[in-house]
Amino acid sequence: MPFLVFVLVRADFAEIALILILLSKWRMFSVRSRYWLANLRANSIDIIVGISLLIFMTNTGSVLWQLLWVVAYMLWLVVLKPGSTILAVGLQALVGQTLGLMAVFIWLGSGVPPAPLYQLIIAVWIVCYLSARHFFTVFEEPFTSLYSHTWGYFSACLIWILGHWLLYYGTFSQPTVLLTVIGFGMASLYYLKDNDRLSAILKRQIILVMTAAVIVILVFSDWSSKII
Repeated sequence: MPFLVFVLVRADFAEIALILILLSKWRMFSVRSRYWLANLRANSIDIIVGISLLIFMTNTGSVLWQLLWVVAYMLWLVVLKPGSTILAVGLQALVGQTLGLMAVFIWLGSGVPPAPLYQLIIAVWIVCYLSARHFFTVFEEPFTSLYSHTWGYFSACLIWILGHWLLYYGTFSQPTVLLTVIGFGMASLYYLKDNDRLSAILKRQIILVMTAAVIVILVFSDWSSKII
């Protein structure tokens, strides 16, 4: 499928490639309708990664870069996606959120003019909520829905503020970098606590590193003439 998506993008049929990616998940609806929503949530990260890589392919005219995205898609489908361990699921959630946020800001945030802010907020909320939900599926967490909605709400609030100063470090937008750093730090804290390996010293170290990274990103960014 990745090579077929590549061929369709080269032939300027990106819409058909999108339909192909969505049709590849037809088995979600081969059961009774009451299971559709649960199946959609379970497959949401795979869909986000596929659509994100398609957006990356369509936003470059370089054949080499498009082929690199094809390889990345293959590695996702063959190596990372089938994993069911805690580490594999955590990486799936991290990759899904990072690629999803990159795609959102390429698709909605870098246009001239950029998309309305509310569209960015909704898209980021959905990506972060589904990523958090995917992360918690491997844990016996009774508050999965609450924590996932909280992370989605926090991410949406961050975009509501930083969406007025959309800064980019090459391909990465500033909100993508911040949410990736914060999300990775919070997920690490949760994993260590769940496994009874979170000592007070380690907790302070992780929070310190996470805070320092956020401060460096905010302080050393060029905030001049960026308001939109």
